[in-house]
This record gives sequence, C-alpha cells and structure tokens, in this order.
Amino acid sequence: MGRIYKTHLNGSRIYSCSTCHAHLAKHTQIISKQFQGRHGTAYLFHECVNVSVGPHEDRILMTGLHTVADIYCIECSSGVGWTYIEAFEESEKYKVGRFIIEKEKIIKDKDSWK
Repeated sequence: MGRIYKTHLNGSRIYSCSTCHAHLAKHTQIISKQFQGRHGTAYLFHECVNVSVGPHEDRILMTGLHTVADIYCIECSSGVGWTYIEAFEESEKYKVGRFIIEKEKIIKDKDSWK
C-alpha cells in the first residue's frame, strides 16, 4: 500500500471527518443544508477533499433516479456520503459533480471555528 497524501485546508470554518479528524470541506463550499442522507441531515458541497470514490451505482433517491458513488475518508475509510455522477432529470443536473456529506459523519474543526 502506498503513502496517503492528505490535503490540509487553510482558513476558517472547516469540516472534518468525525472519526479521524481529516479535513473534508470548507463551510464556504456548502450549496445547501436541506438534504437527507442515510443517517439524517446532510449537506451538499461544491468541493470535497481527502475522500476516495467507490463504484458507480444507480440509486433511487428522494428526488428520483441518480447515478452516484459513495465517498470514503482516505485516512480512516469511514463512509461519509456520496457524489453525484449523473442525474436523469433536468432539474437535478446541478448536483452532478457535487458531494453529499452526512452531518453525522463530520465535525467542525475546533481550531478553525474560533
């Protein structure tokens, strides 16, 4: 197994993996907090770092059929959400290439929320 290279986000208001505290996203990258994940509330982000992407699969979600891939923290391999690969409804295409991270799977990086 090779060496894992993690991205360290600079600035304020950073979300980290709740298991290992690896940085995942900045608060400024949130598109919406009105999403539902497997474990409750989830956030839609423009960008996400330090994740690996699982295999693509078609899933029927609350807003219809989408091709998605689960995302995992590269540090601890915890499942943190999914990314949208394809949306079949025109009104849902804005999600393609974006990331859902479940609120239960993240914490606010204590040093960046002062």
